[in-house]
Amino acid sequence: MVLDILFLTDEDVRSLLTMREALDAVEEAFKERGLGRAQMPPKLYVFFRKYSGDLRVMPAYLERIGVAGVKVVNVHPKNPTEYGLPTVMATIVLIDPKSGAPICVMDGTRITAMRTGGAGGVAVKYLARGDSKVIGIIGAGTQGRTQLMALKEVLSRIGEVRVFDKVREHGERYADEMRSIGLNTRPVYEAREAVCEADIVVTTTPSAEPIVMDDWVGNGTHINSIGADAPGKEELDPAILKRAKIVVDDFEQAMHGGEINVPLARGLIGREEIHAEISEVVTGKKTGRVSGDEVTVFVSTGLAVQDISTAWRVYKKAERAGLGKKIKMF
Repeated sequence: MVLDILFLTDEDVRSLLTMREALDAVEEAFKERGLGRAQMPPKLYVFFRKYSGDLRVMPAYLERIGVAGVKVVNVHPKNPTEYGLPTVMATIVLIDPKSGAPICVMDGTRITAMRTGGAGGVAVKYLARGDSKVIGIIGAGTQGRTQLMALKEVLSRIGEVRVFDKVREHGERYADEMRSIGLNTRPVYEAREAVCEADIVVTTTPSAEPIVMDDWVGNGTHINSIGADAPGKEELDPAILKRAKIVVDDFEQAMHGGEINVPLARGLIGREEIHAEISEVVTGKKTGRVSGDEVTVFVSTGLAVQDISTAWRVYKKAERAGLGKKIKMF
């Protein structure tokens, strides 16, 4: 038997995937999971403590769509400065469920960035106030960019973006980039300045201690907590969680590595205080925002169903466009 596998590079993926498509793919993935039509065990971690990094393995099967796959992804925060490499790099392998044969190997780094931004956009759609206009971004890296790309798609209007990064030049460069695409963006030099009076706050740092304090967060604020995606990480003052409606992407992953992992381990909050998984909100099984005064928090750890749903769309577009390189495996 001859088996051809399609290989897609980062350049291929970038040419094929828009944020609108990533948003749609992620919302579909949440819906499929909420309706019980997806298999997805919790991600597995290997920790490279000597190098301050980790490796994650993330399989999933979307039964109705008919695709399975696995993502292998690292997180090494020192990469940009020490090796000139991205903090996050990923490879995705799509599998034909009928035979178990691999059908596509693609760079997953861009997909990881876009689907995570898409998850934040879906969360805002269901959990933020519809009249939200002021955005506070904490962390001016890749996720700071893709999160804002997604918010631009789901909000009717963005009035102001305030960005804080501990490296002053990063925040200034981010503001210049966002202004160039028509977003009123300014750098601020204290995290508090980005958060106070913001309608939506997005945290995208690898912090292991809170950087957003409870008294900065007003009633009606929605927070996308994106950076805390491994054990020991946290970006929010636990007091915020005590008064917020908390929606996670996955209970098990969030308890072990999301924004709630440290407060849970210390007994500051209990599992009963977690309102829902986002898939339950998307499918209407549980409520999203129900009043303008609620503080809502979305805890994102990143789900394999998001990757596989997004990668499937990229694969199908590549086939139609004749992009990529076919490799004979068997």
